[in-house]
Amino acid sequence: MPGRRSFRLNYRIIKMRYDILTIFPEFFESQFSFGILKKAQDRGLISINTHDIREYSGDKHRTVDDTPYGGGGGMLMKVDTIGSAIEGVREESKKSIVVLTTPDGENFSDKTARELVDFDQIILICGRYEGVDERVRDIYVDKEISLGDYVLSGGENAASVIVESVSRFIPGVLGNEQSPEKDSFKQNLLEYPQYTRPEEFKGKSVPDVLLSGNHAEIEKWRKKESIKKTYIRRPDLLDKAILNKDEIEEIKKLKEESPPTFNAYIALIHYPVYNNRFKIINTAFTNLDVHDIARSATTYGVNKFYLVQPNLEQQKLVNRVLEHWLQGEGSSFNESRSEALNIVELKDTLDDVILEIEKKEGEKPQTIVTDARPTDNMIGFAELRELIFKEPTRPYLILFGTGWGLAREIMDQADYTLKPVSGYTNYNHLSVRSAAAVILDRLLSCKI
Repeated sequence: MPGRRSFRLNYRIIKMRYDILTIFPEFFESQFSFGILKKAQDRGLISINTHDIREYSGDKHRTVDDTPYGGGGGMLMKVDTIGSAIEGVREESKKSIVVLTTPDGENFSDKTARELVDFDQIILICGRYEGVDERVRDIYVDKEISLGDYVLSGGENAASVIVESVSRFIPGVLGNEQSPEKDSFKQNLLEYPQYTRPEEFKGKSVPDVLLSGNHAEIEKWRKKESIKKTYIRRPDLLDKAILNKDEIEEIKKLKEESPPTFNAYIALIHYPVYNNRFKIINTAFTNLDVHDIARSATTYGVNKFYLVQPNLEQQKLVNRVLEHWLQGEGSSFNESRSEALNIVELKDTLDDVILEIEKKEGEKPQTIVTDARPTDNMIGFAELRELIFKEPTRPYLILFGTGWGLAREIMDQADYTLKPVSGYTNYNHLSVRSAAAVILDRLLSCKI
């Protein structure tokens, strides 16, 4: 068969066959010639074959790419050449899958690797240039995989990662059958800290529990440390983790011991905001907004919830409500509501809010405005969340508008404008308390 190179030494019944389609087969000559993959091939557990796509070209120049229709920079890999290669290596008797390595594929994960183990043959297309003709996807590809949100010169590195990750779940590839389970993300928890000799080094000692010989206590310690490490480093994984009640209680303790790694404030603006005719007005205080937003803010670790309300009569009403729940009968009637409202503070203007935060923090807060109407240069939730967590000491102030939204003067002075909350419909008329809950969850949640 043209272009085929086999790295399997012993010809036996193979549990998994990999066929890698590439224009640089020499890339893989050292990748699979040592370690567990070399041993797996020697034992007949896997077969790794590379195929030079150029060998499947129909012309004497071995052409694999061409210019794209409609113009544009770069070259595209041709559908007829790739198609011939796939048809040449596919074994009809095997349960096979065709995988394209591409930046716009789904992110490769432990779960993906486990799914691929169910196949007998994995055909990996290593993209190059500006990608492949779209018809390769339409006709041949079953799954598209990316290693992450970055671009490489080709898909060869991704193919190597996929081969090794999938092979680890094939019985017999790893000496200890428990190893792939302990090493994997099946439980969606990071691995616990590990130690070996010497017992003490430069003042750092091995934890006593690991020296105790009490295997039950050791397993308990390892699970606890695994949860702690995940909570601190990869809280996003906790949403997928299967935890019992005791382990959830452990996370609650961690929340108390490890305060939020961000510095967030929020403000609900009653003036200046728009009415439905886009005239500047002063809206009225509502019990539901304050109570619900205060509970959301307390849940997600917001430092302070400011009410910006310059109207004196409205201020009296706000103070009367707060007094009832903080000092009056309400404080003993519903302690959780009292706790939430304890972070609420009334201010005349937004400038007063910013000045108070600046005095406390030693710098002005970065202001973030929210709006249901899309505008230019808005920031997304993921990007803003990354900024907030990346600079844990820098104060951020998120502004929510009442009525028909924040006045233009506030919007124009903000550092960031957050993209609107949206679902899979064009309906976008959430109450401010509902929008605030969604926004705080997307920006500040610890994912459990």
